[in-house]
Amino acid sequence: MKMRAKEPNTEQVREKRGRPKKAITRSISLVVRITPTERMLIEGKAKNAGLRVSDWFRQSAKVAVIRPRLSKEEANFLRMMSGMANNLNQLTKLAHTSGLFSFSVDLRRLLREIGNLMEKIGEDDS
Repeated sequence: MKMRAKEPNTEQVREKRGRPKKAITRSISLVVRITPTERMLIEGKAKNAGLRVSDWFRQSAKVAVIRPRLSKEEANFLRMMSGMANNLNQLTKLAHTSGLFSFSVDLRRLLREIGNLMEKIGEDDS
């Protein structure tokens, strides 16, 4: 008995086998160097959250709020205070050479300005 070879059925489309392709793949890696203590801390937090470390990092990075150390205004205040400190040093040198009473007016003005700047910086702290 002869068997007929099966003719390919053009109506049926074969489904691919295996795992389906993901719509979004994570193809970029980010390397972060940490200390062993930091690693233990991070692993503990991830475990408490029920997440893998990489998932914990991703979620933490998305919700983290980073505040700059100083605003531009505060940096300007600090620069001004640095200049005033330089002036104070010059006045101290002048006091040693020409006498204490000759520059007391300038010193009081400078101290008032420093106090005002310190108050402005202190107002921004919440």
